[in-house]
Amino acid sequence: MDALGNPIGFHLTPGQACDLDGADTDTLLADKGYDADERVIERLEQQGKTVVIPPKRNRIVSREYDKDLYKARHLIENFFAQLKQYRAIAFGTALRAIATRYDQRARNFLGAIYLAAAVIWLN
Repeated sequence: MDALGNPIGFHLTPGQACDLDGADTDTLLADKGYDADERVIERLEQQGKTVVIPPKRNRIVSREYDKDLYKARHLIENFFAQLKQYRAIAFGTALRAIATRYDQRARNFLGAIYLAAAVIWLN
């Protein structure tokens, strides 16, 4: 993502892949649902990644995280919200399928993502 919340690239993973398998970055921003020491946080830290995940309220041992960096997460969420709007617009079958991935082939789906992203960037 750039400073305005526009993605600078896309990485498509197989549908059966774990969310963390696609974490091809140095810093991972995630919500409280990913606050799991052994399964998520320790695994990513062993790979040398910075983990920015707020701790769950019921956590026994509280953990620190970069609150300022976490606030930028809304830019990513906003882009996905905009992207999902294109499933209802009749630009063709490619754009209608973005939020639910109706396309059989990954390249068709990724092409629709690039097309919708270009429209969003131009607006």
